[in-house]
Amino acid sequence: MTDADSSAASLSVDGLRTALHCPRRYEFAHVHGLDGSDDDAVDDRVALLRTAICDALRSGETDREALETVARDRLSALWTDHDEPFHSVAQRRHERRVLEATLSAYLERVGVDHAAGLERLDADAARGELIGPELPLSSTVALPDAADGSEPPATDAVTIDATVDYVYGDGSSIVGVRFVPTLAPLGRLRYRSDWEGDVADLFTDHFDDERDAFDPDPVGSLFETAVVIDGLRTLRDRLELGDRTCRYVQIPLADRSGTAVNWVRDTVETSLEVVDLTDVYIDHHTYGMTHDHRNETVDSRLATVASSLVSGPFDPSDRWDQIEEHACPDCEYTVCCQEYISQEVRFDG
Repeated sequence: MTDADSSAASLSVDGLRTALHCPRRYEFAHVHGLDGSDDDAVDDRVALLRTAICDALRSGETDREALETVARDRLSALWTDHDEPFHSVAQRRHERRVLEATLSAYLERVGVDHAAGLERLDADAARGELIGPELPLSSTVALPDAADGSEPPATDAVTIDATVDYVYGDGSSIVGVRFVPTLAPLGRLRYRSDWEGDVADLFTDHFDDERDAFDPDPVGSLFETAVVIDGLRTLRDRLELGDRTCRYVQIPLADRSGTAVNWVRDTVETSLEVVDLTDVYIDHHTYGMTHDHRNETVDSRLATVASSLVSGPFDPSDRWDQIEEHACPDCEYTVCCQEYISQEVRFDG
């Protein structure tokens, strides 16, 4: 990773995730800008909570009751203007109660502590730099030379964009927090706390031509973690926050697995699982050399994938068998995908 360079080509973490599923899908969605999906009601509800929570944190309140009052008032105002089509008034009322229960669970689980961490960090940095929603971060990656004699990329670096929703102080670290719908894309990362072992195997096997492994979601999460942590280092240095280490946390706001509904009393309760992706990303060998939260294996592969996206072409043939099995069934671009169409109309014999 290098310092930001305004002349570098630009990618996004969402683009990287898409390309890991299928480079042709990346071409349709991020190069040609074709819209392949309808509006997602779950994402819209997460956006309401994200905005309400960030606005409450921006208020400077750290007392639980005061913080919840600000957040609930903001959520109420946003919900009034929320025009999602529900099949009944009862459903709309229920969905609002789920959001309110999720907000309470956030405050109970981590919200008050994070608000206090923001207040502490505010002594050394401008609060407007620390709270989003969708606070932009970026990491500029130096691209490797082409190893197979192919055409080199037109640029020697690429800037990869990501977002967090706020950054708070936790002891000797600054922590970036991103609200997500669910933790399902993390796969095995959700239950592991070390890189060494099966997480490292999962990552390397995905890129091993001799194996059939295909795990784009957790691999994409490791890429995202690399970009966010490097972006946090840039933010830390810009705000002169010293030599604090950087960490990355995800919090799901639409995971119904911990939700309990009492239809008799007409109440909703839920709980939140918070995942810190830092420890599962860093490898101790690289950490021992740099004293930064880094992973040489992930960072090196990230540069290789970024180089392929900058250079093109977006040919999925090398991994077509895995892509067809895992990515095609839920892809919105099959109607215009030449590889998929040719596979569907091929003649046997």
